[in-house]
Amino acid sequence: MTNKIIVGSEEWCSFPTLGIPAIKARVDSGAKTSALHATGIKVFQKNNEDWVKFDVNPIQKNDKAVIHCEARLIGQRIVKSSSGTREKRYVIKTSLKIAENNWEIEVTLTNRDSMGYRMLLGREAMSGRVLVDPEAQFLLNQPTKEELKKYYYADIDTKKGLKIGLLASNPDLYSNRRIIEAGEVRGHEMHFLNLKYCYMKLDAETPEIHYRGGKVLNDFDAIIPRIRPSMTYYGCALTRQFEALNVFALNNSYAITQSRDKLFSLQLLLNNGVDIPTTGFANSPLDTDDLIKMVGGSPLIVKLLEGTQGKGVVLAETKKAAESVINAFKSLNANILVQEFIKEANGKDLRLFVVDGKVVAAMQREAAPGEFRANIHMGGTASIVKVTPDEKRIAIKAAKAMDLKVAGVDIIRSSKGPLLLEVNSSPGLEGIEAATQKDIAGEMIKAIEKQFKWK
Repeated sequence: MTNKIIVGSEEWCSFPTLGIPAIKARVDSGAKTSALHATGIKVFQKNNEDWVKFDVNPIQKNDKAVIHCEARLIGQRIVKSSSGTREKRYVIKTSLKIAENNWEIEVTLTNRDSMGYRMLLGREAMSGRVLVDPEAQFLLNQPTKEELKKYYYADIDTKKGLKIGLLASNPDLYSNRRIIEAGEVRGHEMHFLNLKYCYMKLDAETPEIHYRGGKVLNDFDAIIPRIRPSMTYYGCALTRQFEALNVFALNNSYAITQSRDKLFSLQLLLNNGVDIPTTGFANSPLDTDDLIKMVGGSPLIVKLLEGTQGKGVVLAETKKAAESVINAFKSLNANILVQEFIKEANGKDLRLFVVDGKVVAAMQREAAPGEFRANIHMGGTASIVKVTPDEKRIAIKAAKAMDLKVAGVDIIRSSKGPLLLEVNSSPGLEGIEAATQKDIAGEMIKAIEKQFKWK
């Protein structure tokens, strides 16, 4: 018993092998597992083993002090938090140092922004080595303010790049990972901001945006909104709040909102001289027959206004089938577009990627056998294609009409010439980067740099 360390309910410790010189820990014998605050967690291969890289902000409510860490991954574990929620976490083994005592412990990695401490020391790590005096605090070495300043604040005012936030829902999505990587390669401070964890304070004097745990997000230079359709309303509200704080949005909230309204966007494009397939829209099912004639008869395409990535799109090959589909949608009070079917396209369309007024890449998408939609999410294929000057002109004109700095413009080749199908304000990068081998994520970061005249 005399060989055991006596600690209080709070202690300062360090992780020498992770390069963390000081971090305040909550000592909790009621918790089985130890936990370390970690963000940007990524698994990678090193010497044919699974390793994990992650960032640690060792000081609570200070995201400018960052330690970049790597450790061998020893597994994953389901951990039940104090709030009762279960979370699957990565587990590493690393060296813990308290005062002059050093031993290896297992630690789970999790975002502890909402907790009071960046580190939780559980009983597994203390077993056989530590006694806890719950009434005491900081019985062992406690760093001075000067030491903490030396550790974490020495270079804090040296701005090496722009602070850019990626406002999205899934950090593991290819497009989101590529944008983060591209920004870091170009020397910027990149942050993934999960839409679900952001909330805002509407106030005339001190408007704010907060992140999980109370972190204030007002000091960003720019954000890149990549908002999934189901989060359009809230995502655009957040984007507006950033804009009110004079944070540059690569695609602004108004442009995203109007691009998500398929009918309004088609009307806007037509008003700007961009040709589209003949399209009909009606509220009443009583004029279905004339609606079908309006777009040239069957076969025709029926589209749900709220559909995305080819979902809610139906090919009606006969007049009877068209009437059935249209009336079925109308009976559900669904808003639909009826559009002429471009048979000569033969299941192919073009995706042109526009960044800051330039077409930076283009690919041809071909529908899977038995499908009519040229969609790589539905088994279609993508290949590099040479687009015409007219097709480039339409794509640039469409992005400008929608006021989008970044846009995926879908065009179909018809006997009447190129026709615009849709403009996407959050286009995916995976298919087009794979097909063209172009660094589109880097082009997006360059567009932000241009805004700030950053060299």
